[in-house]
Amino acid sequence: MLVIVESPAKAKTIEKYLGSKYTVLASMGHLIDLPKSRVGIDVEGGFEPEYLTIRGKAKLLKELQKAAKKSSLVLLASDNDREGEAIAFHIRNAIRSKEAELPIERIVFNEITPQAIRDAVKAPRGIDDTKVDAQKARRVLDRLVGYNLSPLLWKKVKNGLSAGRVQSVALRLICDREKEVESFLPEEYWSIEGDFRKGRGAFTGELVLWKGEKPEPRGEAAAKAIVEAMQGKPAAVGELRESEKTLRPKPPFTTSKLQQTAANRLGFTSKKTMQIAQQLYEGVNIGSTRIGLITYMRTDSTRISETAIAEVRAYLGERFPAELPPSPNAYAADGKAQDAHEAIRPTIVTYDPDSVKEYLSKDQQKLYALVWERFVASQMTNAKVRSSSADIAIGEGVFRVTSSRVVEQGFYKVIKVGAAKEDKVELSVPELRSGEEIKVELIRPEQHFTQGPSRFTDASIIKALEEQGIGRPSTYAPTISVILERYYVSRENRQLVPTTLGRMISDILVEYFPDVVNVAFTSGMEAMLDEVEDERADWVGKMREFYGPFKRKVDEVMESLQSYRGTLDEPTDIVCEKCGKPMVKKLGRFGYFLACTGFPECRNTRSIPLGKCPRCGGDIVARRRAKGKGREFYGCTNYPACDFITYNKPTGSSCPQCGWFLVEKFDKKSGSHKACINPDCDYLHTHGEEEGHGPED
Repeated sequence: MLVIVESPAKAKTIEKYLGSKYTVLASMGHLIDLPKSRVGIDVEGGFEPEYLTIRGKAKLLKELQKAAKKSSLVLLASDNDREGEAIAFHIRNAIRSKEAELPIERIVFNEITPQAIRDAVKAPRGIDDTKVDAQKARRVLDRLVGYNLSPLLWKKVKNGLSAGRVQSVALRLICDREKEVESFLPEEYWSIEGDFRKGRGAFTGELVLWKGEKPEPRGEAAAKAIVEAMQGKPAAVGELRESEKTLRPKPPFTTSKLQQTAANRLGFTSKKTMQIAQQLYEGVNIGSTRIGLITYMRTDSTRISETAIAEVRAYLGERFPAELPPSPNAYAADGKAQDAHEAIRPTIVTYDPDSVKEYLSKDQQKLYALVWERFVASQMTNAKVRSSSADIAIGEGVFRVTSSRVVEQGFYKVIKVGAAKEDKVELSVPELRSGEEIKVELIRPEQHFTQGPSRFTDASIIKALEEQGIGRPSTYAPTISVILERYYVSRENRQLVPTTLGRMISDILVEYFPDVVNVAFTSGMEAMLDEVEDERADWVGKMREFYGPFKRKVDEVMESLQSYRGTLDEPTDIVCEKCGKPMVKKLGRFGYFLACTGFPECRNTRSIPLGKCPRCGGDIVARRRAKGKGREFYGCTNYPACDFITYNKPTGSSCPQCGWFLVEKFDKKSGSHKACINPDCDYLHTHGEEEGHGPED
């Protein structure tokens, strides 16, 4: 019997479970798809797609057909989602074209464990045509949008660009946020803080009342006047308050919540999170056993199976009996969730993070710990936090001191990797009694500035897309990846910043195709695809409604829109060392570079110099390690003779004090700022970071 899965790693794991009667082969994803060189949609014929064997996949498809011929039964075990159903549909048809009578069944599972695979083999079913139709509708819609807008951008802006239904909306959100960031003007405001002491305990409070009203000093002089009015006066403890807050554990992870938490807690990009989650799902070797450690990682549901709940409750009863609630915790489903899969959880809860640590890579262990902690915590008792506040009166001012501590740990007993900073910090204050006097160490005015909107990060853009119903669990990471790869957006200190090219593309699409890059339109299309899967919508009719007006608009803009080609090029004073002609700064797929104006006779290109090497006078340019992997760094063009490097991006300006170049730096205290790269220069210098030696290429 032949079992066909999507990936070799999954095949390797499943083959161990099924025994010698079964052969398990991998399709390596899609084998059949739309052609790359043309639209491939019969618009007049009911939007029927033209499917072809993907270039380079014909040999693999023939091998699967040949293996099927030798088998008494074929089980199609691609992922249990729309894409997986479409893969199974095309493989079934390809095998049937050669072996019309061969029994072919579909099996699905949510986790790769021996029991789950055996159960799936015992319960085969047919292809779900409604899922196939929903995938076909998405593929057709995305192809019609992309293959009409992209040529427009090639003609009017530059070759190699792309536009897509979901990626263009994500780009618009990022560009709109950047406009808010740029237009924000910070406003100054002042607060007044008091440092107090009782015995050995020091603590700080903020002035909350001045002459019976909320203090709002307008500038430094007003703040200092309030401080001076309280100088030398005694401090007495006034009203004491205490309250208790119950904190409920969060539900197990959905795809988007896993990507957001991994970004915030571990610093992972969404792409990295999904790659590692795929590895944990498909199977890793735990001693002599190979097993999938987590359930399917593309899901929008928080639902957990009865079996998994029984297992985790048994585990808690043994390890954390005091934190086991009388009945399982239940979590409400999101109204937009398809609920096709369980939430992401460990397949075997007794495999705690410490017990499997030696078998996993560092990143695998971190992500597995995140999933395990979140799932186990979701079925534990609530935590309780006690908050206290005390008013301290000085003259006509009242300061408020607050403290908090966890009085019942509950689910916090298992939260380690997934703990937020605020979860780890307890604010403590010495025990105070109403009416007692305490020592005033210092009353000080503090200057602040209002904070503007934050740029999107991987975590926050995924949250925005999810909340507005744009995309699905499988599309979040690829959407971010494609706008980065197209150089529409760059990632700076984990923030997503639109490039000049990205803003130009977004402005064109917003002006001429506002409906296509409209959040409501994109969200509505996602809802339509769900309705197709539920047999509540005719996707062909919806496509007709959309395509006619859209195509007419594309044709109109193609004729009327002015050309922006070449407008992003900048002349430079740099001379081509090969032919002597001036070089121009051009925008390529991976950012700006220098190109000879003698093209096509002279094809010389160079990286853009970002500064002068302080050691040898060579140019500092952006570089990567061998094969383009790893973190970008900035090194001397005279390498290996000169091995000067820095991981901080040069700003293009020189230090007025020593002549070395300035770099961009970032830390949580100061945010983004400039600093001199010279470790011996104190001009805007952050100690502890300096130039190093170049890596081996």
